Amino acid sequence: MVNWPQALAEGMCAGIVGESLPCNVRARDGWDAMGFLRRLTAIGMMLVSLVIGTIAAAQDQVWLQVEAQPTQAVAEERARAYAAAFPDVGGYRLRSGWYAIVLGPYSVAEGAARLLDLRRENLIPADSFIAYGSDLREPFWPATAGPTAGPIVPDVTTAPLTPDAQIAEPLAPIEVAPVDETPQQARASEADLPRADREALQVGLQWYGFYPGAIDGAFGPGTRNAMAAWQAANGLDPTGILTTIQRATLVGNYRADQAAFGFETITEAEAGIEISLPMALLRFDHYEPPFVHFIPRDASGLRLVLISQPGDQTALTGLYDILQTLEIMPPTGDRSRSDTSFTINGANADVASFAYAQVDQGLVKGYMVTWNPASGIAIDRILPVLQNTFRPVGNRVLDPGLVVMDAGTRSGLLAGLEVRRPAFSRSGFFVAADGSVLTSASAVQDCSRVTIERDVDMTVALTDAASGLALLRPVTPLSPPGVATLQTAPDRIGAEIAVAGYSYEDKLSAPVMTFGGLEASGGLNGETGIKRLALNALPGDAGGPVLDATGAVLGLLQPAPDATARQLPADVAYATDAATITALLAGAGITARPATALGALPPEDLTRAALQMTVLVSCWE
Repeated sequence: MVNWPQALAEGMCAGIVGESLPCNVRARDGWDAMGFLRRLTAIGMMLVSLVIGTIAAAQDQVWLQVEAQPTQAVAEERARAYAAAFPDVGGYRLRSGWYAIVLGPYSVAEGAARLLDLRRENLIPADSFIAYGSDLREPFWPATAGPTAGPIVPDVTTAPLTPDAQIAEPLAPIEVAPVDETPQQARASEADLPRADREALQVGLQWYGFYPGAIDGAFGPGTRNAMAAWQAANGLDPTGILTTIQRATLVGNYRADQAAFGFETITEAEAGIEISLPMALLRFDHYEPPFVHFIPRDASGLRLVLISQPGDQTALTGLYDILQTLEIMPPTGDRSRSDTSFTINGANADVASFAYAQVDQGLVKGYMVTWNPASGIAIDRILPVLQNTFRPVGNRVLDPGLVVMDAGTRSGLLAGLEVRRPAFSRSGFFVAADGSVLTSASAVQDCSRVTIERDVDMTVALTDAASGLALLRPVTPLSPPGVATLQTAPDRIGAEIAVAGYSYEDKLSAPVMTFGGLEASGGLNGETGIKRLALNALPGDAGGPVLDATGAVLGLLQPAPDATARQLPADVAYATDAATITALLAGAGITARPATALGALPPEDLTRAALQMTVLVSCWE
């Protein structure tokens, strides 16, 4: 017969401490229930202490996360590369599903020092940071990795009792959250911080873009909200009160960043600007009013230009327009402008730029920073510092006479600030109130981007090789200052005509009027749909409107024919006639406006009408 008190005691003892450990809980002549419970309580407390101690010890450890990859295969390859240089490389899956390569573990203090040293020596990426064990999940590197660094799961199971005192299938392990300070404990330890440490936390929060307020060491609602945002961004409980470990991580990472980037407060007296710059990556190069140039120290490609010039709102607007024409400012990216300031973002596969400028009391000051997107530079940690520390000082601006140099030297120093130019430019004219433009088909051939007036993006709605015409539509609707009216009345051979066109492509800000005569209604070989003109045209004029004395459009000027064995005189030109234009527009859903004017216009009125309808059409590679 089963001795239930003894079986119960032995089963529970085995289930708690394991069969290999002695268990003095035995019921011989009678079950000492109170003694058993006292021992059970002691054993339970021992286990709880063991689990909590293990978790607390794990939280005293940190890792340096040096890289993360979206796939395990790539992460293993990168971990193998790091392992050739470091003996303590590990790989763990993250909560996000990505795969992290880490170094460690270290104590908190050791980890912060190690991070600083390795980043200072450029042995690990500049954006490496301290990671908690709670951030890491299953190990993938090395293949024989030990227990996961992630949330620690105590290896304790309970089992229901059975009549024969056998242990049943264990229940699933219960995941225990890592033990750190409670908010009450964190607030208590926080209260002992000296003012310098409290200010250091605000500086770190500001550095990472979470805190826009003053550095005063006072933890008000703004600082608490910043702390909660930092915690949330790092996958922590957003209590708004940083624990001791969290404080050490924030400040340690910030100080490591400072060492890696070498931020210094630069007071540029000549320009009247104060700003913190990453001088580990930059060095001063030269003045070139209105710019102060800083060039890269390494392969990051980071460049920075301070801007300082006299001017008002008009000057600010002009600067905004000019910066967008530079080679180093790609046309894609967000732009914003107000009466007193502007920001410009530009990025493509080869270069990225950010510019800011403001006007105040007759002074325009700002900065522009450019970098290579492929370099991996942590620009998201640099830009907030520039934005938060930029400050005009005094009433000085760069003196245009500060540097005297010849044209060759000036051209060399301005390398990198060349105006962005299209591959070529031709002419066109508005044919509808929605901003649709007609031009020569050759003006838009093999273009990756087409614009009018230098920066208005257009789409090529259609091209017609037979007529040599192309129709452009604006990406965003616009209101043209003038729309062409088409003359379909019989031609008056010998009549004076004029062509409005950008003869010198984008070198001039307005079209040029070129005058000639109407020679014939057809080609030299009897071709129809075209007009032959006596006109000395340049390549940039192609696509421009051919006008009669009333301001009506007789046709669209086509480029000169390709040179063949027969060379035409320089004053022979051809235009697609108005009837062909009308038919093409009708097929595109546009009703051409018929000409109604009868009398000849004065020269100034004819020029004004031509300028209002004619646009610069640019082809970009």
